[in-house]
Amino acid sequence: AASSPAAAVGSELPPEPGGSGGHGEGADEERELLLARLVPASRLKEAVGASLASLCLGPFGGAQRLGTLVDCLVLNYRLRQGPGRGRERGAEGPLRCCGCGRFLGEPVTVPCGHTYCRRCLRRELRARCRRCRDWLLPAGGTSTAAAPLRTSVVLNRLAEKWFPGECERARAGTRLEELLTQGRFREALGAVNQALRADSSDLMLRIYRAESYVGLHEYKTAIEDLNFVISKMPNWPEVYFQKGKVLQDSGFVGDALQLFLQCLALDEDFLPAKLEVEKILCDVLSPEKLGESLKESAWNSPHIRNKPFILGSEVAASYCNLQLCPPQSLGGSDVLEPVSGGLNRAQSAHALNSTKDLAKEDGLKRVSSEPLLSGQGKGALLKRKLSFSEQDTVVCEDGRNKHKKQGESTKRDMTLAFGTIPGDLIDVSDFECSLCMRLFFEPVTTPCGHTFCKGCLERCLDHAPQCPLCKESLKEYLASRKYSITELLEELIMKYLSDELFERKRIHAEETAEHSNLTKNVPMFVCTMAYPTVPCPLHVFEPRYRLMIRRSMETGTKQFGMCISDSQNGFADYGCMLQIRNVHFLPDGRSVVDTIGGKRFRVLRRGMKDGYCTADIEYLEDVKVADEELKKLRELHNFVYNQACSWFQNLRNKFRTQILQHFGPMPDREENIQAMPNGPAWCWWLLAVLPVDPRYQLSVLSMMSLKDRLIKIQHILTYFSRDQSK
Repeated sequence: AASSPAAAVGSELPPEPGGSGGHGEGADEERELLLARLVPASRLKEAVGASLASLCLGPFGGAQRLGTLVDCLVLNYRLRQGPGRGRERGAEGPLRCCGCGRFLGEPVTVPCGHTYCRRCLRRELRARCRRCRDWLLPAGGTSTAAAPLRTSVVLNRLAEKWFPGECERARAGTRLEELLTQGRFREALGAVNQALRADSSDLMLRIYRAESYVGLHEYKTAIEDLNFVISKMPNWPEVYFQKGKVLQDSGFVGDALQLFLQCLALDEDFLPAKLEVEKILCDVLSPEKLGESLKESAWNSPHIRNKPFILGSEVAASYCNLQLCPPQSLGGSDVLEPVSGGLNRAQSAHALNSTKDLAKEDGLKRVSSEPLLSGQGKGALLKRKLSFSEQDTVVCEDGRNKHKKQGESTKRDMTLAFGTIPGDLIDVSDFECSLCMRLFFEPVTTPCGHTFCKGCLERCLDHAPQCPLCKESLKEYLASRKYSITELLEELIMKYLSDELFERKRIHAEETAEHSNLTKNVPMFVCTMAYPTVPCPLHVFEPRYRLMIRRSMETGTKQFGMCISDSQNGFADYGCMLQIRNVHFLPDGRSVVDTIGGKRFRVLRRGMKDGYCTADIEYLEDVKVADEELKKLRELHNFVYNQACSWFQNLRNKFRTQILQHFGPMPDREENIQAMPNGPAWCWWLLAVLPVDPRYQLSVLSMMSLKDRLIKIQHILTYFSRDQSK
């Protein structure tokens, strides 16, 4: 006999040892992994069956655990709409919000570098950026309220200069939101109507008016406004969410769920809609509902009324008979149409139309899903008069509403006032960094809203972790080290100041090439002795050396010179290049730099660059020998190597352990002692661990004869071996 999908899925989940149900974290993870396997193929029935089967093993850990099932439902919903239902980027214009696609009123740049209008972030419409899917919430935070939303100063100044009318509308919207937040719905409604009389094309005002109507329990009128907005912008996710909330508040949970899924089909990261779907599914799939009928107050679909809630393929099929999936349940069409209307059935529309009367009787506790009219004739009459799935609301010039028939096209006015910028309003001074007074190059915006060149800001943070302009603390910003480019500002510069940007890039390329030269103006770290092939860890805390290390990394050379100090010349005449292997940044801006010695050099000319020393240098190599001289050199090499091994082995365990921890083991003897330009590696390792005066070590470093170097090391070992014997 064939088994049901739920039973088959349930068999894949083993019970926990010592119990009949899976109540541990392991069982929860198995459920999530199981549902995740169902999403790519859009196997909706199996996903629902798996969810129900898992309830037998133990309850879900709250609505948030149903995220995978929600993803499966959204994917199924999107596929059934067909490939023609793409996302709409909103109105075209230079200043456009990444979230809602409308005018960028009160722009706020988030940590990933993308810019949103303050309204989108204040309402927490999404947890992830719509462009890059990076988290919008601050690290460790659960709400944007934890971090104040600071307006981007440069972008806001441009918006005020280029589009003052749109900015005034955005401020008016902020005032309306304050009224709605305070519960002053009647006052907000009056202000919206007055604004609409001045500009009836502003769709955002209709959103605010719909929210005012909802606050006054005038749901039908709110639906009319939302229908009008959908007719103009059918791919605006927020409108479907707003409409779903109205239906949910009216008691039509099934219709609301469909609208929430439509919202998520357009924007899968629309957080409020996802949370509402999870809550609805958690209520429906709760263990208390097993074996019971779905309550009519929760699901008004006639397909599942009085249907037993049982496990197996039967319940999965019942669930898919909801209006989420089959096209015939949405008016009998062969293709699933987008939900551009309100209630898709006659009884829903009639119930919504009767909310005023119901509010007087029971305070709008929950609208019954039973049809208030029976009979085919009355249903058809209601469908002709009130069904918003087949007719949209259009507002005439006199402010009255009329309905257009299905299939009748409405001219969409998508040309907004912020489409073009007059040439005389574009000024290069509006795009200048306040630190270097040049055109922005790689502009970054701080949490306080100020914008600087990335390099300029990093240099300021080297000295103090605060904003150079407002002095607000940037300790957390410095610790994250996430200096994301403000993409909108960079796009504006590329579009309107292309010639100036080309010149700015040319200058930056010249500066980078200057920093990349490894013989001219080489950066010098004046600190300690360094040797070829020997590790040299550094703790960098001075601002000048922070800048030097950063430039070495950015240019790609990852090299700089190391010299000891000199009282007369500033630093010694000889040194060693260091190769950066890794940089670990500390939260306060300091860093631990892991380097290893490279080539030796001689200083030809000294200089200074932005606070740190530079030098023109030439590299040193050992002079090679041959024949009889090479034979004697090899004998000397082997003798000194054995002497070094003997000295190291005779050290106290404490000292030997410390040397091994800091420098690692002594390198092995090399067969070809002249293969490397700096000679055998063990010589430099030994010179680094021997407790010798740096001046003496410097004289050995400068030698270009391996024979002379070995003789010097032999003298040192003889001296210390004499001390060991005592």
